[in-house]
Amino acid sequence: MTANPMRSGLAWLWLTALVIALDQATKAIVLHALTPYVPHPVIPGIFNWTLAFNTGAAFSFLAEHPQWSRWLFSLIAIGVSAVLVRWLAQTPRRDWRTALPLALVIGGAIGNLIDRLRMGQVTDFIQVYIGAWPFPAFNVADSAISVGAVLLVIFGLFVRDKATK
Repeated sequence: MTANPMRSGLAWLWLTALVIALDQATKAIVLHALTPYVPHPVIPGIFNWTLAFNTGAAFSFLAEHPQWSRWLFSLIAIGVSAVLVRWLAQTPRRDWRTALPLALVIGGAIGNLIDRLRMGQVTDFIQVYIGAWPFPAFNVADSAISVGAVLLVIFGLFVRDKATK
């Protein structure tokens, strides 16, 4: 079954492209402007620009195995993106509560996939603190994945229940 991109959620791929473009542009800027692992305080004690590199997944999971984790996480990103694009193709365009989060997650996955394939690592640069504890550095792609996943849960658990009652 071929989905009509103008009637399906595939029309939301513009958002995926925007996430990828913003992610890659910000990474290019910080790679040029920042020194690795040197914090540049924006709001001291709360928010820094800190250029860091991650050869693993979230929170540096499996980073100690960069030789094979690069390819494992690349395959996972490709597989997840393919499944989500198929889901998007089966989603009506007007169903923004499904299409918007899917487009964000796909864009984030592809943004980090580009880094992984090009450099063997993901470029991170946003660092926030909770009290004295620094949260691991992240990037625009990570933010899009996180926001998309949270929206899928919120819309899936709470909004749909109210709509069906």
